[in-house]
Amino acid sequence: MEKIVAIVLIVIGIVGLGYGGITWTRQAKVAEVGDLHLTHDKTESLPIPPVVGGICLVAGAIILMKGSRRA
Repeated sequence: MEKIVAIVLIVIGIVGLGYGGITWTRQAKVAEVGDLHLTHDKTESLPIPPVVGGICLVAGAIILMKGSRRA
């Protein structure tokens, strides 16, 4: 379980430092009249400040190293 948390923290840290956050697109339904469906692509994002990305990266590395020392 510790390894999974460490890897997730490292990935979040890399994404935060490299890209500044996570962005995704989803389709939002605008209107539906009979067989006519109108949708709109909506871009959403979760910004991750570089400081938080660095902290996540370091914390994940520390957890990963401590877990490997115990084994």
